[in-house]
Amino acid sequence: MIRQAQPGDAASVVPLIYSAIGDIAFTLTGTTDPEQAQRILREFYERTHNRLSYENTLVAERDGRPVGFILFYHGSRTDELDRPLVERLAAIGQTDVKLTKEARDDEFYLDSLAVDPAHQGQGIAKALMEAFEAEAARRGYDKVSLIVEESNEKARRLYEAKGYEADGQLEVSGHLYDHMVKRVVPAE
Repeated sequence: MIRQAQPGDAASVVPLIYSAIGDIAFTLTGTTDPEQAQRILREFYERTHNRLSYENTLVAERDGRPVGFILFYHGSRTDELDRPLVERLAAIGQTDVKLTKEARDDEFYLDSLAVDPAHQGQGIAKALMEAFEAEAARRGYDKVSLIVEESNEKARRLYEAKGYEADGQLEVSGHLYDHMVKRVVPAE
């Protein structure tokens, strides 16, 4: 079952977010300590009006527990959704941190996706991606996008099989990513 995430899903979802975004977690939280980074990610996940919020997340549930997630937002909202993260970084003295804008203003952006290792290979990631694309269409958007680390061949194969095509590169938190896009048909 795929459903809207809730704040109470944090214990299951935040470790998956952390595993999905890698070093980006350290940039967003201002720490290189994994436990502290996950604590801060959790604080943002449980709040509204920010990039990492449960509001922007769907979960795949098995036996009453989230085993996968997909987090997304429209690219035109990037500055608004990143503002709380930037303000927190400034409050801890990291005023020079610049968050890379991963999405373009005309795209519905898949920020992150992960499935618990014990549940991989069961089609959960594909189902989450289909739910993401359906949500884009429901909201009237005609373009979806994502980034994939240059070295992540497994994810790239999934995205290409779903019809995504690379259209550029960007560097995020010291890693090179391919930006990929796909056209979707908006709902009537």
